[in-house]
Amino acid sequence: MLQPVRTKWRKAHKGRIHGTATRASTINYGAYALKALQPERVTGKQIEAARVALTRHMKRQGRVWTRIFPNIPVSKKTN
Repeated sequence: MLQPVRTKWRKAHKGRIHGTATRASTINYGAYALKALQPERVTGKQIEAARVALTRHMKRQGRVWTRIFPNIPVSKKTN
């Protein structure tokens, strides 16, 4: 599972995601790709689940490249 190494300060402010992606928005490898329809955060568990589903669907033939990384450590909402 992908996760960032420990940074100096553990949690970041939540902030808002807006705008369109500029990096990793085109296909560099292969002929097929997954595309997000809405701007949203992607966790390491979600990336791993997508990778496992793809490799099972392909019956372990072919290669899968992951071009995103969950590097924003955001804390949960308070009660």
